[in-house]
Amino acid sequence: MSILIGRDTKVMTQGITGKTGAFHTRMCRDYANGPNCFVAGVNPNKAGESFEGIPIYGTVKEAKEQTGATVSVIYVPPPFAAAAIDEAVAELDLVICITEGVPVRDMIRTRDRMQGKKTIFIGPNCPGVITPDEIKIGIMPGQIHKKGRIGVVSRSGTLTYEAVGQLMERGLGQSTCVGIGGDPVNGLKHIDVMKMFNDDPDTDAVIMVGEIGGDAEETCARWVKAHMQKPVVGFIAGLTAPPGKRMGHAGAIISGGKGTAQEKLAVMEECGIKVTRNPAEMGKLLQAVI
Repeated sequence: MSILIGRDTKVMTQGITGKTGAFHTRMCRDYANGPNCFVAGVNPNKAGESFEGIPIYGTVKEAKEQTGATVSVIYVPPPFAAAAIDEAVAELDLVICITEGVPVRDMIRTRDRMQGKKTIFIGPNCPGVITPDEIKIGIMPGQIHKKGRIGVVSRSGTLTYEAVGQLMERGLGQSTCVGIGGDPVNGLKHIDVMKMFNDDPDTDAVIMVGEIGGDAEETCARWVKAHMQKPVVGFIAGLTAPPGKRMGHAGAIISGGKGTAQEKLAVMEECGIKVTRNPAEMGKLLQAVI
């Protein structure tokens, strides 16, 4: 079992004919262990054509009707990404936007339009989701993952890979790894993914990676204290970040003295999460708590 995606998931790619969309769709299709996981592409200007045997449709609705796809991954350029998200959210169960640099104003409008919708949205500016040895949707390197029983949720793509690498060094595979992205206006938060891992019988423990900025990690930590039945290990990137300076991700900015790494780590520790201040020790600490 896994969360969000598995070997029977059917996926369409919005932006399949662009350089990035084409490259990663090919990589994901080759990784997938399920039958025909990547079943459609969407490009209004290329409808009726195909990409390496994958049919291209003019709209998300048409792609869904013709192939049964329930998930979309979006590689559309930033000025058009929000419109692609809107189209997908109106039709599908899960939408993952990889695109970096989507205007915040566009995302505010898009998130407002999502109100009342049942669609799960991940991103933007995220690496995607992988259920090892079954399916990956996004840009993560599939070869570093192995099926197992540790869940990973992270705002940082690179630190997701680092956590996975450390787990693999200790022979610990992953149930599902979810990169939620580091933009200030996004979809799933840490708490949403943590709830899924808590309910997943094949996940035994979780690594949670956060960043400076916002209060998502603190909110999740308080939920963990009240409800989580599995051990959680945490790390917050940005311990040395100067206040008021944006660090990499658009959401990683400390404002008004709030959202510092020290503040987040303190709350996590108070809530029973085992934390490390050294990113090289995430795997070691996880192994210790299980």
